[in-house]
Amino acid sequence: MADVIRVESLKRIYRMGDVEVAALQGLDFAIPEGQMVAIMGPSGSGKSTLLNLLGCLDRPSAGRYFLGGEEVGRKSDDALADVRNRRIGFVFQNYNLLPQLTALENVELPLVYRGLGRTQRRKRAEDALAAVGLAERRHHRPLELSGGQQQRVSVARALAGEPDVILADEPTGNLDSTSGEEVLRLFLALHKSGRTIVIVTHDEDVALHTERIVRLRDGRVVADDPVPASSRHTLGEVQEL
Repeated sequence: MADVIRVESLKRIYRMGDVEVAALQGLDFAIPEGQMVAIMGPSGSGKSTLLNLLGCLDRPSAGRYFLGGEEVGRKSDDALADVRNRRIGFVFQNYNLLPQLTALENVELPLVYRGLGRTQRRKRAEDALAAVGLAERRHHRPLELSGGQQQRVSVARALAGEPDVILADEPTGNLDSTSGEEVLRLFLALHKSGRTIVIVTHDEDVALHTERIVRLRDGRVVADDPVPASSRHTLGEVQEL
């Protein structure tokens, strides 16, 4: 199975005056197509830095980053923006929805930047909202939706772009346990349908719903282990999405 993500000797060094801070100190790992992976680690371990690099929001100081077999870590700002828009779906802890737009308009927005025509982007957005169970709420604005529903809109927005990989940053962090389970069930359904998903989380329970946990500490990978089926948390029968 082909790797969707591969990093080799990946480093990110920040300069603060005359001081260098090594946020990532030479990471090597690969994520094959269709795998659901959790990235874990304490505060300051490099999780956010890694997510920014994988999401093409930043460039490595050294090393290489391949997305779908193409090296993307050295691309120009414009080229990185194109990769983000076309190949990566983001789901954020704080949803990042525009309050003045409806759920449908929020899901459509990245497709506007991609240059899709109105009819095509509207259909994609409607299909994505239906997939996450929000077809009837498509004309509601974020403040008219619960936290769990807002996060599902965020997932729909990621899905509508048909990305190579979905990157989720603490996707259940702002949700109560019931809403968090609904969002996790959604990710499990996406995974069952073959999506590649990377979840950055501090929550061991969330991580134990995935197939594999990569643990960071002080900018290094200190563990990279599969989650045995006997230890994996489940939410009952999950249908493909």
